[in-house]
Amino acid sequence: MEMNNKHAPSSGWALAPFLVFAAFYVGLSLWAGHLGFEMPWYKVSMPVAFLVASAASFFFGEAKLDAKVETYARGMGETNIMIMCLIFVLAGAFATIAKGSGAVDAAVTIAQTLVPAKLMVAGVFLISCLISLSIGTSCGTIAAVTPIALGFAGPLKLEPALLMGAVIGGAMFGDNLSMISDTTIAATRTQGVMMKDKFFANSFIAAPAALAALALYAISGSGAGVVETPPVSWQHCVLVLPYVLVLALALAGFNVMMLLFSGTLLSAVIGGALGKFAFFDALDLMGKGTLGMGETLIVALLAGGLFRTVQANGGIRWITEKISKIVKGPRTCELGVALLTGAVNCFTANNTVAIVIAGPIAKECSDKFKADPVRVASVLDTASCVVQGLIPYGAQILIALGVAKGLNITVDSFALLKCLYYQPLLALGVVASLFLGGRKRA
Repeated sequence: MEMNNKHAPSSGWALAPFLVFAAFYVGLSLWAGHLGFEMPWYKVSMPVAFLVASAASFFFGEAKLDAKVETYARGMGETNIMIMCLIFVLAGAFATIAKGSGAVDAAVTIAQTLVPAKLMVAGVFLISCLISLSIGTSCGTIAAVTPIALGFAGPLKLEPALLMGAVIGGAMFGDNLSMISDTTIAATRTQGVMMKDKFFANSFIAAPAALAALALYAISGSGAGVVETPPVSWQHCVLVLPYVLVLALALAGFNVMMLLFSGTLLSAVIGGALGKFAFFDALDLMGKGTLGMGETLIVALLAGGLFRTVQANGGIRWITEKISKIVKGPRTCELGVALLTGAVNCFTANNTVAIVIAGPIAKECSDKFKADPVRVASVLDTASCVVQGLIPYGAQILIALGVAKGLNITVDSFALLKCLYYQPLLALGVVASLFLGGRKRA
């Protein structure tokens, strides 16, 4: 029988596996750096770190081992985890076949004729902001834009990590603000407020952070090399049609998996028609793209099992109880909501799930201390997007790293974290908002 996690007693010890994960992964990576290894964060396999932490999780809780294993397996097979894995598979196939067809090079050529090289990184951030704002999904934005962004790394002599950081930051901007984002829907529904009200409240936090990030990316990318680009031909325009299709379907509200599948199929057709590859070569490219996401898939599955086990052992309840003790009024209510959402997000690696878990508690605190529900919804969504865009085992960073690996580009995860400008700025915006807000509602 699966462990009953609905009434699991509160337990701080249930969080110990995450300390094991941090000690193993971060500790050994730092040690590898001390020993002089290049890219030390790649010396420790993240799947192995999750396996060690998962093994540690079985030492906690009163259930029998068979029940713990069943709970862990159910966490691995949880619907959100499976959907995430499907997106990973399709993103890998799309990125690889698009590169093989010449779509990435064509997109780079067209972009270089439209955007000055020194503003290319800022342009990538801005485009990612607009796309994610329109389609409401950070994962879809990252899967579609990352291959194009990485295409600028070689010709313009830009760091891949910087370009990926710009994509992820822009994707999280739209995920936070979009009217059709899962996080927006979850935050507004749990607090009983209108989407437009939450949008305007959120804008005062997100817009300054986005403008500051845009300026930083413009400065960081100003050293891009200027190279001669060939004139844009009709073939270039045809080759980028898969990207146009993906964005058009996204704007039309299509499912992320459907739009990635459509883009993959169109890339294969165009590449074959233009003689870029034969039929079986196209199948081989797609196969290699999906297999290239293997490590990413394993991490997602192991993380899902670990998070379910920790929740079943009372870890999430312990966090909730501790944070609720600091709430004394409207301002501390908002602070408690931010801390609770961020903490739960760390342990679930899913911002929508974090909001669904923290939302009812936030609503209860909001009613008790008469905090503004619109601001509470804004804090819920923003705090989750800050954490989700920074954790290296979250879907957004995993997709970006997986796509890069599929394109034979190795990016150090620590180097990528240093290039995530928007998320820390958004966190500062939340803190400033907490100090300036927190008034009682009428």
